Amino acid sequence: MLFSSLDFAIFLPIVFVCYWFLFGKNLKFQNLFLLIASLVFYGWWNWKYLSLLIFSTIVDYSVCSLLVDEKRKSVRKALLLVSICVNLGFLGFFKYQHFFIQSFNDAFSFFGQPIGLRALSFLLPVGISFYTFQTMSYTIDVYKNRLTASKNFIQFAAFVSFFPQLVAGPIERATNLLAQIQKERKFDSTLAVIGLKQILWGFFKKLVVADNCAIGANMIFDNYENYSGSTLLIGAILFSFQIYGDFSGYSDIAIGISRLFGFNLMKNFAFPYFSRDIAEFWRRWHISLSTWFRDYVYFPLGGSQFGFWKTLRNTFAIFLISGFWHGANWTFVAWGGLHALFFLPLLIQKKNRKNLEIVAHNTVLPSLMDFLNMVLTFGLVMIGWIFFRSPTVSDAFQFVLKLMSASLFDPIHPRVSNSIDLSFIFIAVCLVVEWLGRRSEFALQHTLSAFPRLVSWSFYSVLVFIIFVFMQTNETPFIYFQF
Repeated sequence: MLFSSLDFAIFLPIVFVCYWFLFGKNLKFQNLFLLIASLVFYGWWNWKYLSLLIFSTIVDYSVCSLLVDEKRKSVRKALLLVSICVNLGFLGFFKYQHFFIQSFNDAFSFFGQPIGLRALSFLLPVGISFYTFQTMSYTIDVYKNRLTASKNFIQFAAFVSFFPQLVAGPIERATNLLAQIQKERKFDSTLAVIGLKQILWGFFKKLVVADNCAIGANMIFDNYENYSGSTLLIGAILFSFQIYGDFSGYSDIAIGISRLFGFNLMKNFAFPYFSRDIAEFWRRWHISLSTWFRDYVYFPLGGSQFGFWKTLRNTFAIFLISGFWHGANWTFVAWGGLHALFFLPLLIQKKNRKNLEIVAHNTVLPSLMDFLNMVLTFGLVMIGWIFFRSPTVSDAFQFVLKLMSASLFDPIHPRVSNSIDLSFIFIAVCLVVEWLGRRSEFALQHTLSAFPRLVSWSFYSVLVFIIFVFMQTNETPFIYFQF
């Protein structure tokens, strides 16, 4: 069920009314209803894959229940291994078996011994990468005694399947979301209003910015051989804002909806295109995933505690794994490896934690140096997105080589130039609003607080009007649903 669909427009008000007015005074029934609503939300897409979600939930709940009283290290490790194998087994089978079989076939064909193994064909369960990591973090935390296992299956299942963030994050930790599920909740009008603002801004970024940018980006990437470097540059910029508007827009909608139900999810994007280096970009882009890899991969490997070379190894490991997490294609691995190379100079110079505050924190405009660093960082990120978007690594290299050729100075193709004006206007509006709101949790949280109510409500009304006028008639799935 897409957030932007008519089905969800009917589903959300019904769930909201029942949640607060029928079950709001009883935590047990409130959580049970939340669980049922979440399963309906997920099953609306394909009810057959509910079994995977439910089975994973049962396994992790059972494992952690056994870990509570188990003191033997060997048994505890075995229980943890069961949870990890089940979760990664499902993820590997459904998401990566075709990739591994194809790579295996290609390797044998390269040496002149084709074997023709066939991969099974089926739909990728939506959101499997997100809820798999969410449940794994819970089991690992219980195993390491960082967290007390839940004794209430309904509460735990509601944590795993919480519908606003189930299919595309943020990837929540039990210390945050499960802790809130376990506590009584009362309707907070202030929190709900903040949530509505965040939902509105999320829909603007998704339906207006991302979906309009997608038209030009798809046109250019799907026929990049026929365009000059100048047109390819436009395509790379459009996709950069398409994926940002799409994914950060989803996160804003998910977090905003959660606020309507009395929950505060973790911040997943912190204005990443205002970053001044790649390290800052990764502290601001898909924060729930980058912190997950930091806590459950980078730190267990030793982090930065054992000298430069092991720090370098660990850094490349998390970037490559992060790339592979995004999809079963060498383009994603190349994208991760490219970011590791971009990160390397900062690591060598020990400047990877230089920019911790948001740019121009106490001023209206950035300094010239900050501005140039933002442009450079965006350029590097944009090159990375070319690999992310291209169907093959070879296509990505051809795209980049053409982008860097003399044709970069050719006129933009007329077919493209006639269809991108609105997209760049929407990008400009997005950048201005986010720049003004960059010190807040999300762009609209406090941006208009100093203005009279008439001004703020007029602005929100204009946003709603723009969304309904310029949204695409065909539903465009969120990009990260495929992950």
